[in-house]
Amino acid sequence: RKLSQYKTTEATKIAIEAGFCHIDCAYAYQVEEEVGLAIRSEIADGTVKREDILYTSKLWSTFHRPELVQSFLKRSLKKLHFDYVDLYLIHIPTAMKPGEELYPKDENGKILYDSVDLCATWEAMEKCKDAGLARSIGVSNFNRRQLEMILNKPGLKYKPVCNQVECHVYHNQKKLLDFCKSKDIVLVAFGALGTQREKRWVDQSSPVLLDDPVLGALAKKHKRSPALIALRYQLQCGVVVPAKSFNENRIKENIQWHLCICFYFLKWEFGSGDFYFIRDDFILHFPQSSIYFNIHIFIHFEFFHLLTISICIVHLNGLFMFSFSSRSTFF
Repeated sequence: RKLSQYKTTEATKIAIEAGFCHIDCAYAYQVEEEVGLAIRSEIADGTVKREDILYTSKLWSTFHRPELVQSFLKRSLKKLHFDYVDLYLIHIPTAMKPGEELYPKDENGKILYDSVDLCATWEAMEKCKDAGLARSIGVSNFNRRQLEMILNKPGLKYKPVCNQVECHVYHNQKKLLDFCKSKDIVLVAFGALGTQREKRWVDQSSPVLLDDPVLGALAKKHKRSPALIALRYQLQCGVVVPAKSFNENRIKENIQWHLCICFYFLKWEFGSGDFYFIRDDFILHFPQSSIYFNIHIFIHFEFFHLLTISICIVHLNGLFMFSFSSRSTFF
C-alpha cells in the first residue's frame, strides 16, 4: 500500500511538471489523498497554481441517495484539501447499498444494489454545483437511455457536460458518440489504447489492440506508432482522449503525443480511405468490454477551439473554461 501511495504521488507530480493540467481521479480509486498531496506540493513550490489544475472526481455508487451526495463530495474535498473540484461525475449509473464498502455483498457474495432514482441523484449533483463545490458536473459509464433520463428530467438545471466511457478502436461507441454530439455532451474515453487486460475483467485470449495488424499496417504507412494511429482515429472521431501511465518516460511521451496531435504539429491526419478502413474493420470486432479503476492523468483539449503557443483553452461544453498561459515551454 505504501509503495502504491508513493507511486501515485510521484506519478502525479511528474505529470504536472511535464505539463498535464487535467487530473482525473475518484473515490473508488482510493488514491485521492495521495493525488491531493502531489498537487498541493506542486502548488507550494510554485510549479502551478490551483486554478491551473482541472481536477475531476466522481460520486461512488454507495452514495447515490440524494441526501448523501454533497456530504460525500465534501469527504473527497477534505482528503484533497481543496475547496472545490473542477468536474464532478456520477461514476456509474447503478446505485449500491449505502456504506463504507466499495462493493457491498450479501452472504452469497452477490452485490447489494440500492433503488435510487438517477434523476434525484442528478438534482443533488446540481446542488453541489450551486454550492460552489463543483465547477461542472457530468456522468460516466452512461448509455443513451440513462442520459435521456437526465436530459428529459422536468426542471433540469444543468445537463451533463461530459460522459466518460470505455472507447477505443475495438469499441468505438459510434452511436453513443453521435448522440452525445447531438446534445452537445463531450465524450471522454477511458481505455483509449484498449481494455486493461486484468484477468478479472478480460478474456486473456482476446486480441491485444496495439498488436492489431490493421493498426500495424497504418502505422507503417504513416510512419507513426500503433498507439498514435489509435489516438489519431479517436480524435478525428471527436473523442477526448486520455493518457495513462505511472512511468516517467511514458508520461512525458504522452504529453508530447497529445500536444502534437491536438495542435497539428504532426501535420497529418487520416484520409477518408484509412479512416473508414479502421471503422469498417473494427466496428464488429469487440473483445469483452470492461470498466477498470485506476488513476488516469490526462490533458483535455478540444482541438477545434482556439489554441496558440502561449495560451491553451480547455473548454468543456461551454459551462467550464480553464485558461493556462504560463507554461509555453511545453510546446
